[in-house]
Amino acid sequence: MKVTLHKTIATACLLAAFPLACLQAQQVSLKHWKAEDHSGQMSIVVAGDTLDITSPKGVTMWYTPRLSGHYEVSYKVRVLMQGGPHDRLSDLNCFWGANDPQHPDNLYARAAWRQGIFQRYKSLTLMYVGYGGNNNSTTRFREYFGKGMETKDEQTRPVIKEYTDPAHLLKPNHWMRICIRVEKGVTTYSADSEELFRYAIKEGQCDGNFAFRLLENHIQVTDFQVKQLK
Repeated sequence: MKVTLHKTIATACLLAAFPLACLQAQQVSLKHWKAEDHSGQMSIVVAGDTLDITSPKGVTMWYTPRLSGHYEVSYKVRVLMQGGPHDRLSDLNCFWGANDPQHPDNLYARAAWRQGIFQRYKSLTLMYVGYGGNNNSTTRFREYFGKGMETKDEQTRPVIKEYTDPAHLLKPNHWMRICIRVEKGVTTYSADSEELFRYAIKEGQCDGNFAFRLLENHIQVTDFQVKQLK
């Protein structure tokens, strides 16, 4: 079974989902995901256990269940470079532990205002990895402090650590296993079993939502899993 969705209204939110339980060898369903799309022309193709997302401009695709305590988010993902009109080797990014300080009980209260426009996510508190950002020249870890669009980046979303070597940048059409963990006062981000970022946090600091954050590219995601850790 294959389902294709094309989004045509910029301010609308497109829903798509993976089940919360173990997702291996399961059909991807169409709930528990909410997209904020700058272009109004993103496309999502669901085939079996794989989600195919094309992002003409900025897209933030939220996993809507809020995560708390100690948890792990993992998935396989690749950036497609096969000659498509939006194939671009850049910006395989993600958010986690996201919250809106102005609406602590409703992350989506300002979804229509954010609308996938990257600068507007400075209004949130969250953890961010930009893998292969800046046209695949940097891989960066940042913490966002929710200080507003007018605030300088070094104050509201400072770079904690950065890679620029080819080994830590994107490879075309390469399936990569990403694993994000929050446990025992630390959050970590690993790619293909290599821990790239480790950051000390306070208890509850990463309670919040996960999202894929994409920009002008075409990706595929499979084997998305969320696990509660002891």
